[in-house]
Parts: sequence; C-alpha cells; structure tokens
Amino acid sequence: MLEIDRLDVYYGNIHALKGVSLRVAEGEIVTMIGANGAGKTTTLRTISALLRPSGGSIRFRGQSIETCPADEIVRRGIGHSPEGRQIFANLTVSENLDMGAYTRRDREGIRQDREMVFHLFPRLRERLHQRGGTLSGGEQQMLAIGRALMSRPRLLLLDEPSLGIAPLLVEQIFEKIAELNRERGLTILLVEQNAHLALKLAHRAYVLETGHVELEGPAKQLATDERVKAHYLGG
Repeated sequence: MLEIDRLDVYYGNIHALKGVSLRVAEGEIVTMIGANGAGKTTTLRTISALLRPSGGSIRFRGQSIETCPADEIVRRGIGHSPEGRQIFANLTVSENLDMGAYTRRDREGIRQDREMVFHLFPRLRERLHQRGGTLSGGEQQMLAIGRALMSRPRLLLLDEPSLGIAPLLVEQIFEKIAELNRERGLTILLVEQNAHLALKLAHRAYVLETGHVELEGPAKQLATDERVKAHYLGG
C-alpha cells in the first residue's frame, strides 16, 4: 500500500532523513521505533506532505504522492493523528470530528463514521459539546484518532498515541488500534516511544537511528533482538 524509497529530508542544513526506505502492506500494522530525533515524526509528516523531501519517492497504492499537496493526501486515503494530538482546542468534540470530514460530502457516510468513532470511544459521545481544550490528555488522544478516522482513511498514520497519557488509558487506546486493524482491516503506520507496546501490537517494525533505518523485520523477531532489547526495551 505504501512504498518509501531512499527518502531524504532536510530541516535547513540538518539532514533529518538519510535515505529512508520502508513499505507497508495492506492490512498491516507497521511500527517505527527509535530515540527522539531519529526521524520518525519527520517520516510521517513527509508522507502527509507537511514536509517536502529533497530526494527519494513515496508511492501510495502504486501512485507517486511526494509532490501532492496535503489536502490531496487526505483525499487519496491517508489520515494522520499527529504528535501532540493538535486538536482544535476552542472547537467542541463534535466540531473537531466535523473538521476531520472536511473533504467529504456524503452525509450518510459521515453520520455512520461518527457512530463508528463513538463506538470505539464512547467517552467522546459523552463529551460531544465540550471544547477540545478542556478534555483530559487521554480524551484528546481519542479525539485526535477519531478526527483522523472521519476522513475514512485507507492508511492511518499514528504519531505517539501513548504520549502523556495515564497507563490505563494507553492500554485502552492500543486495544482500539488493534480492533481497527483486526475488525475493519485498517492499515496503520505507527510511531511510538513505548517500544514494548509497539512491538507487541505491530506485525512488522523498523528501527530508526539518526535519520536512517538501522533494523527492520517482523515485530516479534525484533522484540527478541539483543540490540533492540539493550537500547529500547530496558535490557
């Protein structure tokens, strides 16, 4: 579904991504793990056209997308739940979800997808008319994922869904991510600092170090790799 080949991205003079290549097959959960500054978020932002690569290619469902504008990326079927959630703090939960569906005109489909989001995250229905900025961190993460789902993506990019959230809610959110993949067949590319959780959830994984892919393979295999255990799993 997604093929990235030798991607180079710069922030000014800083070479943030150095020939990154990865693939995501339809129906997979693929995770990227690595230290802060390794290039994980930069990779997702480049896929979403929030950053422009200086070299390499990005193909989604067989078509090149590295020159598409961000709204076209959404229309083609890529949703993004960004690092830090970045919900619209002054808008209500309902209005945030509406913003997720801004490229769509199918009212009945939008209504059905709102119900799907409320089924996944019942707390959002309870907070429907509450401003996003007044939600807890966990509720804001649910809203960020729900907003991304409202575009009806084929591929969902998830950036640090566990960041700043109570452990109990983290478990709930990861269960819902697994449910989206298992029951709806949603393909997911996940960036996650919690390597234990990420490798447990994913089918395959990439380890990024200072802007390049250091390791890749089945998630279960990488979870037992001595280098991964030493650097990311606490020994």
